[in-house]
Amino acid sequence: MSDQISVNADVTSDIDNAHAVEILLSSLQASDADGAGAVLDENLVYQNVGFPTIHGRARAVKLFRAMEGRVGFEVKIHRIAVNGSSVLTERTDVLQFGRLRLQFWVCGVFEVKNGRITLWRDYFDMWDMSKAFVRGAVGAAFTGLRPTL
Repeated sequence: MSDQISVNADVTSDIDNAHAVEILLSSLQASDADGAGAVLDENLVYQNVGFPTIHGRARAVKLFRAMEGRVGFEVKIHRIAVNGSSVLTERTDVLQFGRLRLQFWVCGVFEVKNGRITLWRDYFDMWDMSKAFVRGAVGAAFTGLRPTL
């Protein structure tokens, strides 16, 4: 039995997979539903853990379009890791509803096949989200205390 560890040597594929995720998130930040949809697989499974799952690119893009002009989105990726088709992100997301700004930590799991995201699963802590709501409400009332990325 060999003591060697198998290493994924397809660095180009790993970079492309990470890039697909970066395109998705930056397109959402730019309110570009078509740009986001361009990297989603037709049979996408999109899960915000604890909320209903969205199935299919068309439904996800419909959701993104519904958010345009109503909900602002910002993202700061802290770390991105790739292992073959799996891409993990640790990031801070911001949802902006008028003056209410919710800033919270998110861990995202993505599966990318042939340049398209087939699975997008986000995990976040509901306690952290609750704190984000309180911070956002205080920031809405006192703009000098509003959190920024």
